[in-house]
Amino acid sequence: MQLDTAHYDEFMVVSVLEDRLDAAIALDFKDAMRDLTCEAPPRVILDLSKVRFLDSSGLGAVIGAMKQLGATRKLELAGLNTAVEKVFRLTRMDSIFVIHSSLASALATRGPATAGQAHAY
Repeated sequence: MQLDTAHYDEFMVVSVLEDRLDAAIALDFKDAMRDLTCEAPPRVILDLSKVRFLDSSGLGAVIGAMKQLGATRKLELAGLNTAVEKVFRLTRMDSIFVIHSSLASALATRGPATAGQAHAY
């Protein structure tokens, strides 16, 4: 499981460097996210721009990572390709997560947004 992190004053970016987030790596992803974000700032942006495939286990791992952050921190998503975005839309998780069209768009947004204020694709 390859993740990259960047720390800023008000937020943290975690970039998934894998092309698949599926059952084979979902548990490793969730564990790595827990370790990386245990002392994260209030806003964590998950960059999924390299992920080309996400299955239900991968979706569950992303939801698990969001829950691990607790009520005081928010997980936002950025850079979803069409297939990955479709999974979030079909499961209605696009109403739970703030989804930015790109990492650049997420970085330009000041302060945590709320679900439903996702940027257009």
